[in-house]
Amino acid sequence: MGRQLPTRLVVKVGSSSLTRADGGLDLNRIDRLAGALADLVGHGHEVVLVSSGAVAAGLAPLGMRWRPSGIVDQQAAAAVGQGLLVAQWRQAFQAYHHHVAQVLLTTSDVTRRSTYVTVRECLRDLIARGVIPVINENDAVATDEIRFGDNDRLAALVAQAIEADLLVLLTDVDGLYDRPPSQPSARLIDRVESWDDVAVAAVSGAGSSVGTGGMVTKLEAAKIAWACGIPTLVTAADRVEQVCAGENVGTYFVGGDRRPGQRLAWVAYAASVDGTVEIDAGALDALRRHGSSLLAAGVTAVSGDFRAGSVVALVHGGAEVGRGVASVDARVATAMMGLRMGEMAAMGIECPRPLIHRDDLVLYASPRP
Repeated sequence: MGRQLPTRLVVKVGSSSLTRADGGLDLNRIDRLAGALADLVGHGHEVVLVSSGAVAAGLAPLGMRWRPSGIVDQQAAAAVGQGLLVAQWRQAFQAYHHHVAQVLLTTSDVTRRSTYVTVRECLRDLIARGVIPVINENDAVATDEIRFGDNDRLAALVAQAIEADLLVLLTDVDGLYDRPPSQPSARLIDRVESWDDVAVAAVSGAGSSVGTGGMVTKLEAAKIAWACGIPTLVTAADRVEQVCAGENVGTYFVGGDRRPGQRLAWVAYAASVDGTVEIDAGALDALRRHGSSLLAAGVTAVSGDFRAGSVVALVHGGAEVGRGVASVDARVATAMMGLRMGEMAAMGIECPRPLIHRDDLVLYASPRP
């Protein structure tokens, strides 16, 4: 029995699925993907495409045989290749009477609240007008310090921003296996309902010689989507027609039980973190069991030079357990540390308050190392 495809999808395709053996763009593959996605749009679905391949597309024109390791060379290849990439997508979709819009993003576009909202509204407006956004990281200006790391994570953040109903990650393997797919006994995991289901899965690191991803980044993206209540499908790009037909292919990750509000989802997965607040076991228990605000009495250490309104990481036992919006700056937070409400007034701290209000706080289902 097949799957009923939802209305709004974010589809990400990796570099390895868009390039030939020599590293150049595979125009036949692009046309095939465009045809399948155009058919979805024609049947009333809304599609946002996150496309890797800019660096790969720029290799041949610059005489490079493989993806360079230096950031400057990567930027040069992306600057040349991005125009080639979007031109091919535009031509492919126009054959099916659909317009595309290029959207290049950097981490600051989603980590700053003001630009995040602008990006979100722009994408929603394009979708409403029947235009297919083609999104990529702006590799020509991104550096190692300010990168998404891989378009899988970017796709998950886009899915969260536009409240997508499904995230589809197209790659060069059929899905998630319980051991290396090259082994005859390898079994495809067709459905993941709990993260315990993937504990025994074989997860590789980097992908192809022209890409940056692998199954690790896809699992990370699926976790972000799960936390936002969005299911994820990971499968081979060659199976795109089957995906669009609603057939049971690849690995399907069930979405989480609830969707956090847009602001809290941004706090948890998109915002830049300006400081760290370490909390004790009692505070963590109160947050998890009772949905309490974070009181200063449960804080054991404060680091970073953050301001009131900044996003800070909550840490316990050396692992990040959540994030929240600080109600005070780092200096005041340090002075409040370990104090109860009544003690704050005695210390001369004006307007005693929780360090992070429960409405501004997100806890992760499992700690991050």
